Amino acid sequence: MEFFERFAIPHPSFLIYMAMISIVLGAIVIVAGITYFKKWGYLWREWITTVDHKKIGIMYLIVALVMLFRGGVDAVMLRYQLAMPENTFLDSQHYNEVFTTHGVVMILFMAMPFIIFFFNFLVPLQIGARDVAFPRLNSLSFWLFFMGMGLFNLSFIVGGSPDAGWTSYFPLAGNEFSTSVGTNYYMISLQIAGLGTLMTGINFMTTIFRMRAPGMTLMRMPMFTWSALIANVIIVFAFPVLTVALAMGTLDRLAGTQFFTTDNGGMDMLWANLFWVWGHPEVYILILPAFGLYSEIIPVFARRNLYGYTSMVFSMIIISVFSFGVWTHHFFTMGQGALTNSVFSITTMAIAIPTGVKIFNWLFTLYKGKIEMTTPMLYAMLFIPLFTLGGVTGVMLAMSAADYQYHNSMFLVAHFHNVIIPGVVYAMLAGLTFYWPKLFGFMLNEKIGKATAWVMSIGFVLAFIPMYITGLDGQPRRGYTYSEVTGYSTLNMVAFIGSIIMTISFLMLVYNIYYSFRYASRDISSDPWDARSLEWATNTPIPEYNFAVTPQIKSREAFWDHKYGGKDMDLFAGQKIERIHMPNKSGVPFIMNVFFFILGFCLIFSIWIGAIIGLIGVLGCMLHRSFEDDHGFYFEVEEIEEIEREKRGAIK
Repeated sequence: MEFFERFAIPHPSFLIYMAMISIVLGAIVIVAGITYFKKWGYLWREWITTVDHKKIGIMYLIVALVMLFRGGVDAVMLRYQLAMPENTFLDSQHYNEVFTTHGVVMILFMAMPFIIFFFNFLVPLQIGARDVAFPRLNSLSFWLFFMGMGLFNLSFIVGGSPDAGWTSYFPLAGNEFSTSVGTNYYMISLQIAGLGTLMTGINFMTTIFRMRAPGMTLMRMPMFTWSALIANVIIVFAFPVLTVALAMGTLDRLAGTQFFTTDNGGMDMLWANLFWVWGHPEVYILILPAFGLYSEIIPVFARRNLYGYTSMVFSMIIISVFSFGVWTHHFFTMGQGALTNSVFSITTMAIAIPTGVKIFNWLFTLYKGKIEMTTPMLYAMLFIPLFTLGGVTGVMLAMSAADYQYHNSMFLVAHFHNVIIPGVVYAMLAGLTFYWPKLFGFMLNEKIGKATAWVMSIGFVLAFIPMYITGLDGQPRRGYTYSEVTGYSTLNMVAFIGSIIMTISFLMLVYNIYYSFRYASRDISSDPWDARSLEWATNTPIPEYNFAVTPQIKSREAFWDHKYGGKDMDLFAGQKIERIHMPNKSGVPFIMNVFFFILGFCLIFSIWIGAIIGLIGVLGCMLHRSFEDDHGFYFEVEEIEEIEREKRGAIK
């Protein structure tokens, strides 16, 4: 019995038991449905073993949307708990668990896969490539991420969730104060998922540098590809820091080392420094691709080219450099001294300058444009004022002396969400709506889409603007309750109502997908928005090989000039179809990551025999790959011509 007792939830409640039942019943329904419709073989052949960058991207998208729902439920629970003084909906322990998982899920398991979905789907198409540089590594990256995500969410029903905050500061995250295995879940699941993200960074850097179509110089790349390149450079430099910090934290908890302890030579502030050396660049890993998406969408619906292309590129490069020099602004109040605070205060303010350059670039793109207010454009227009407000409050937080008032208050919570939701979530929804017809062959309903954007924005303002006020009035973050005499209750109730309105907007998004799936026309062109960049030159649905012939790039807006620039700008002029080499599918990445999951789970619970078995399985899969003789396959010319005829291809 002692063996099984370790898997019990240490702080059970009615809500957790109901969630357990819901998860088990949901899993049974999914397995039964797949079995009933005999789709196991289809899933294995077409999805689990795929190395196609487009399908891998769609799997990232599915995970992101599921985690958006998962993290959104956490958010509503948090806001309801604070809607009334001395509320007993959640006790302090469960509140700690909920805000910890909310932060991790939304940043690492919702926003990151949403961004990587766009990397996967768009980058090879925008540069005229057949696939990414390392297709099987791409599959391995996804399954590493997926298993890390699954392992983290398993904590909810097996062993208990982490409760030391999404930053998991030591000594709170040490064994003395976090006695359950929840923090073990945090340390190990994030290492597994982080390895996948690091591999993604290496893969896409290589893809962009080595696989661009003929004529596509760096300064002819679409702006989203530039943003993806810079974000993946940041990933390659930042994620190893997180991996090392998590490994050290794991050793502290499982092996009794003293890296982050407060005595015996340990240094708890070392964790804070290592975490934020990764953590603040992580913000720009999210926001720069979002900027890239806005830079694709705004010119299309302003009906003119992007203003200040070169300045936009260099501003992103400057942001990426500065992002590694601002991390201590996250702990101005934690004792590092006036000189250090002053230096990092200046660098934090300075990073606002290249960010401001982008705002003006988008505004000048709109100036004298023939603006068409579609759903993606509406998200972009709502983004500009809302994100600017978040940026201004960021400059306020950059003042180290004033930060003693703002720090650890709801003001900081409001600022962070004020940047991430308009900056990242709006961009993801704008990009998803924009590329939906290229993904699935039909368009989302415009009326429902626009209504969703407005409802979401109203809810956003109601949910987060009151937090600025209560924060300045002294309401601390991470507090699970407050007294009625504080006077916070009215504004907190407004914030709760705002969160409910935002929830309604996400339900409207789901309804839009359902409605459009049932009723939208499938008779649309491959370029329904009259767009400007190369991904719209492909057929819809996109064939596995992307382009029947390799496009020849002759300008910065190659597809726009192909359509309107005359014969001299034709992307495919003089090209003939030749057979195309493509990589084979493989189940090894999935199998390897099943062993990674076993390894991680057994380490969490100190089941050493199981961990050894998992490690042997991982090494065995690596050994198998080392001796595997796999040379891919070819699409022959006749097969390509038939596919192009079926897809109404226009290759000349």
